[in-house]
Amino acid sequence: MLFEPRSGRLAAWGNALLAGLVSPDEAVLSIVGEDAVHRVAGLPGESGPVGLTLALGRMRALGVTGLRVALPAPGHPLGLSGPPEFNARALEAEEAVVAVGAAMGLVPEVTEAGPAGDVHVEVVWRCLPVREAPPADVPSLGEAERELAEALREATQALTRLDVAGSGPVADAALSAYRARAEAGRDVLAPGYPARAVRVLSLAQRVDLMVSLAYENGHGGAVAASEMAARAEALRPVERVARRALVAAYNAAVEERGRD
Repeated sequence: MLFEPRSGRLAAWGNALLAGLVSPDEAVLSIVGEDAVHRVAGLPGESGPVGLTLALGRMRALGVTGLRVALPAPGHPLGLSGPPEFNARALEAEEAVVAVGAAMGLVPEVTEAGPAGDVHVEVVWRCLPVREAPPADVPSLGEAERELAEALREATQALTRLDVAGSGPVADAALSAYRARAEAGRDVLAPGYPARAVRVLSLAQRVDLMVSLAYENGHGGAVAASEMAARAEALRPVERVARRALVAAYNAAVEERGRD
């Protein structure tokens, strides 16, 4: 599921910190979330991995004025601009953060240890050079909102046509967990984002969750191999639209400042 990517949290709260809208402690706490610790490795001027507070301060000193999100998938380098090494690492991780104002990007390397229910998660953000060029295939907020409205209709129609159930214990648990997070404010963008970005993010998360549940938990009549293939074919463009909208929402703070 992509509805709450680590790159989105880093970009959103990093942008708020760079704009002076939150304290370093608040930003780092929001970025780390339920993980144990986040570090940044390969940062210019640092000999080894450093904590997020130091890393964000160092990035500001290096000229970083904002952070953008990339959510690439095979055949869709969404938000990337090269070079090939960075693109390959970002594609493997399925996400990355690209700096504005300095030619660098961050790709998460996630390590998990421990038994189910007590998993210890550590994240190392690998800092690599990036090409300073427009990111690939990132829509405006307006475009993303229009695409999402159509995608939501198409997803509902497709799942109904394919008789994919969106209910059951697993699906219900996932929906309940999502609603709990939303009510707690965890899925709301950081300070400094326009209201439209919050609206687009919320809708993109709903669409992405629907697609994820259909892939992972929906059963209904879609049990034969041919029916599973039909489900994937119907949902692939919807999932693409949701990822494009997520990127547009997380990048909105940078785009808004660029128009000022």
